[in-house]
Amino acid sequence: MKLISATIHKYKCIETEQTFQIENDITVLVGMNESGKTSALEALAKSNYFQKDDKFTFNTTHDYPRKEKKKLDKSGQDPFAITCTYSLSNSLKAKISADIGAGIVDFETFTVSNKFSNTKSYGNVKSHFQKFIELKTKTLGIGSKTLNDKLFIAKSAEHLNTVIAEYTEENYTKGLETLKKYFENRWKWAGDPLNEYIARVYLAPNLPKFLYYDEYYSLPSRINIEELQKDNLDNEELKTAKALFELADININEIINADNYEDFKAELEATQATITNELFKYWETNRNLEIVFDIDKVEEVTERTVKNPNGTTTTVKDVKIVNHILDIRVKNRRSGVSLPLRNRSKGFNWFFSFLVWFKKIQEDNKSNYILLLDEPGLNLHAAAQSNLLKFFKDLSDDYQIIYSTHSPFMIKSESLNKVRTVLETDNGSVISESIQEKDPNTLFPLQAALGYDIAQNLFISEYNLLVEGVSDLLYLQLFSSILQENGRVGLNNKITIVPIGGLDKVSTFISLLRGSELNIVCLLDTFKDAKGKAKLDDLIEQKIISEKRIRFFNDYLDGYATADIEDMFTKTDYLKIFNEAFPEKNIKLTDLDDRIKPVLIQITKFLDSANGFNHYRPANKLAANGVDINYFEAKTLDNFENIFKDINKLF
Repeated sequence: MKLISATIHKYKCIETEQTFQIENDITVLVGMNESGKTSALEALAKSNYFQKDDKFTFNTTHDYPRKEKKKLDKSGQDPFAITCTYSLSNSLKAKISADIGAGIVDFETFTVSNKFSNTKSYGNVKSHFQKFIELKTKTLGIGSKTLNDKLFIAKSAEHLNTVIAEYTEENYTKGLETLKKYFENRWKWAGDPLNEYIARVYLAPNLPKFLYYDEYYSLPSRINIEELQKDNLDNEELKTAKALFELADININEIINADNYEDFKAELEATQATITNELFKYWETNRNLEIVFDIDKVEEVTERTVKNPNGTTTTVKDVKIVNHILDIRVKNRRSGVSLPLRNRSKGFNWFFSFLVWFKKIQEDNKSNYILLLDEPGLNLHAAAQSNLLKFFKDLSDDYQIIYSTHSPFMIKSESLNKVRTVLETDNGSVISESIQEKDPNTLFPLQAALGYDIAQNLFISEYNLLVEGVSDLLYLQLFSSILQENGRVGLNNKITIVPIGGLDKVSTFISLLRGSELNIVCLLDTFKDAKGKAKLDDLIEQKIISEKRIRFFNDYLDGYATADIEDMFTKTDYLKIFNEAFPEKNIKLTDLDDRIKPVLIQITKFLDSANGFNHYRPANKLAANGVDINYFEAKTLDNFENIFKDINKLF
């Protein structure tokens, strides 16, 4: 059984009815702080929480929108809080059909609505009652139009008893007695009793249970076992602690009354091994850690004076165990040092505590669970958040997961369709599909996730050629294609050309990528800015990149101390491209000053422009024209081919 959608009618900051779709695996609620993400998760949790907990029941005082509370009190109404729509699984449908007969069930989805009084009602539960009666009476060998007509209008077990009383034949009375369970109608539904039977016997017990978890459920380092015995679970930490004892299958009363704790320690060690193994499948930040459980006794020593028979006195110490403490420590196997759980990072504590909480319900094979996680991984490093997403993906094979976040690292750009945005408005919180959202603050985590993914995917190749800008990318791709089409050397297809947006960003790009195990070569215009060159020289000196892996365009031209990619063209070729891009300029070869080497400076000087011109425009024009090898002079083609031969060798 899967949750398909949820309609929150009214709940806290959600003042107008909000319906949102739920994915089969993972659904993400994204929004700013105080936008209403937690409220949405709470409303879901309270619709069918996995255990009895006063915190997870609807209450108009705390949960109904405050500005409408007085009006509600005067009305005396019991409004709906939430309606969830579920799909009927094939396996459950088969069980129902095996009981009531094939072809009787007439629904694929159904709804469960919760009122603020915590009463539930079911919708869209449909079956063919008359067909059911005809099938059952025929199977029992008592079918007749007269009997069937009487049963068609029966609405309860009392009505059925009235029908049974009309018959004396044993085959009728015994046969009709077997139908009683279908007519009980304990919930007093107004329609036929079969729909009530299906809902009560099959739907209600199989409804997914919601498990809600946030950072407040983190385990403390030391757990007072006597406090657990009191079952005073208002403290979320103690709820997680109790989950740990239940997971270890340890009776708290037995520990308190025991003199020897070896058996309990054995159970705890088995549990710590299970959790540790699961934890470090996904916690890649430090794999040298392990969880250690121990049981301490807190003793109270009192002294009393005892009078001896000879008249002297003796001081006697009485030792009384006041408390038993479960001590949770994290040991570094490499250093041998252990620290209390609370002394580890908040992120580690969250991950570990969540596993304890989750493992408790994972042991329940009889129930279906949906995980509701409020801001998971909030204190985790970006890389650890990525590990957490891998964990969620594995869990989603067996559980639906709905989590809230405003971290771009908790959002997969390829799964933006699974994101629901939550925005606070003048009319309360609004939940919508990500593609419908227009608020820039709400969209920011999605845009950041998308931007991060784009940046990452620029380096999907193992071999990356860093160039200054998009113009370089266009020229190099064009010439590589033309040369290869004519049997000459182009750029190796395994090499990805990466425009970095300017020479000033070269050193930053190289520094950021040094830990990515990527093969990098730079092909650059000659530095005209001493500061940028100095940064690159520092990287070479620090051995972050080898000088042999940096090429400048003047390296491929005789007599050029500085050069740009445009100098790889003959001057005739480049002016032809330039004039097609800027027909209003119509520069002639004789207009340029041959005493200046870089062609861009020659053109800028002729135009008498301090800002030069848009270098991208000629490159874009050339690419759009779809030229072939005959467009260029031989020298231009040779220059680019020499670049490709050299760059290919460097990789």
